[in-house]
Amino acid sequence: MLRKAVWFILIVLGIFIAFEIITWPSVKSLRKNNPKTTAFIERYKKQQKKAGKKAYIYWKWVPYSRISPNLKIAVLVSEDINFFSHHGFDTYEIKNAITESVEKDKPLRGASTITQQVAKNLWLSPSRNPLRKLKEAILTIELEYFLSKKRILEIYLNVAEFGHGIYGAEAASRYYFKKSASELTDTESALLAASLPMPRYWHPGSKSRYYQKRVEVIIARMNKAQFLKRLI
Repeated sequence: MLRKAVWFILIVLGIFIAFEIITWPSVKSLRKNNPKTTAFIERYKKQQKKAGKKAYIYWKWVPYSRISPNLKIAVLVSEDINFFSHHGFDTYEIKNAITESVEKDKPLRGASTITQQVAKNLWLSPSRNPLRKLKEAILTIELEYFLSKKRILEIYLNVAEFGHGIYGAEAASRYYFKKSASELTDTESALLAASLPMPRYWHPGSKSRYYQKRVEVIIARMNKAQFLKRLI
């Protein structure tokens, strides 16, 4: 009986592994090819369909050179200031998050890097189950291995959610400011970057005090992080 149970588990595990291998995304292909959709966009479509609403998607891909340096810096200082110095995982931020959680008895805050967020946005879900986190870790390693830092940042800026059905810097810039992403000012860039943690609630025009305070903090950080201009 035990032997049969072991064999059953091994067969199920083998099927699961085979499925994962067959359906695993080709990270290397992103060197030259832009994604045609993302897991988060598809998830939003399903949510709208379930609610009986039409899913309007605003998304326009633009190359790295056509995204304002102001937005690049704003996103880096708000989401991952050590992006150009780590290899996909910011151990310093992870350590700080754990220490803060233990000392202040608070839930563990996120310490995801931009690379991890790219993996999650493109292929995964927002869930925090261990299997999803394992997939994210493997995909993060692959992204860092196959792609340059600027390519990873380019993808992130083109797939990040900036509001209901609004994805990427170009769509967000045109929707909120009626201009291209290449023309964004430092303040406009901070307004967009500040929305990233909760884009469906925080966005340019939001009256949230916490959001407004976040914008101010990002602008202050941008003024101090002049070194980033040499890296982007």
